[in-house]
Amino acid sequence: MSNATAATTSTSNAAPESATPAQEEKAAAEKAPLRSAAMIASIADPGVRTTMAPFGHALNALAATDDRIVGLTADLGKYTDMHIFAQANPDRFYEMGMAEQVMMMAAAGMAEVGLIPFASTYSVFATRRAYDFICLDMAEPNLNVNIVAALPGLTTGYGPSHQATEDIAILRGMPNLTIFDPCDAVDIEQGVPQLAATPGPTYTRLLRGAVPRILDDYDYALELGTARVVRPGQDVVFVASGLMTMRALLAAEELAKDGIDVSVVHCATIKPFDAQTVVREIDTDRPAFTLENHTVVGGLFDSVARSLIERGIGRRVTPIGLPDEFLDAGALPTLHEKYGLATSEVVARVKATLKA
Repeated sequence: MSNATAATTSTSNAAPESATPAQEEKAAAEKAPLRSAAMIASIADPGVRTTMAPFGHALNALAATDDRIVGLTADLGKYTDMHIFAQANPDRFYEMGMAEQVMMMAAAGMAEVGLIPFASTYSVFATRRAYDFICLDMAEPNLNVNIVAALPGLTTGYGPSHQATEDIAILRGMPNLTIFDPCDAVDIEQGVPQLAATPGPTYTRLLRGAVPRILDDYDYALELGTARVVRPGQDVVFVASGLMTMRALLAAEELAKDGIDVSVVHCATIKPFDAQTVVREIDTDRPAFTLENHTVVGGLFDSVARSLIERGIGRRVTPIGLPDEFLDAGALPTLHEKYGLATSEVVARVKATLKA
């Protein structure tokens, strides 16, 4: 757990009684807690390729071909990769300040007159603060507004104020809304033009900064609304979404070393949900698991369970996801281990289930 520990405290000696001001400052600094970036660490496992700011660059590429594209942010451009778009398209970018509800209304107004807005903020602010504005200003009139929401699920260690562990559960009941949970940079790059072409509002659980790039290795092509079997397998079935598809694929490779052949189904779109593909993969004798960076209440697991029940299929599915509670704050890798999202934890969970 070398890269997963939280900040530690230095135990250096105090400055001598006759120390100069510079020596006193140095001694004070040495006694201060060491600062760690682990709370906002990359979600990429060691050895996984990454792409910087794929959303911002994909939006720029789309804007170069379509002058209806505009970008908005609620004072979080740098932290949603919208600053990439702002730098290249200053006359098509709108800084709305810390006013998410105002941003949503403005984006809806832009869509009403024929523009295609992409509005960025954190997931917690989009869902908890601005729900009514998304519902009545965007979804009810079915306007093409694309909400790009960073820090979905457990992608920051800053505690319940910033951990949007229930965002899908909040939004799944909203008519006309598409919910996109990309796995990696490949999904994001392919998804941006598809989101712009999708009728009605969309909500993207954005991965930003150094984003993993793994689907390139699996002959993958995104189609919104369609689940993909990105890795076939004979022994176990994983149905995954978001960053947990990356973890599912990495866990499958580890399990293969022990002779356990895992099928991985990637559900990039949570709503509309491709029940046909998912049920076809689960309705076998293989043990089945769902993997999601979201509470097990109201997200992917519930979508899978409902799909099975509606078809009268009595298959057991084991959820791997976040518990129905407010999560701890701390170093992100440590939290992923604690709450079972780390690749090693997924491998251990599968082996334990197979032995039971």
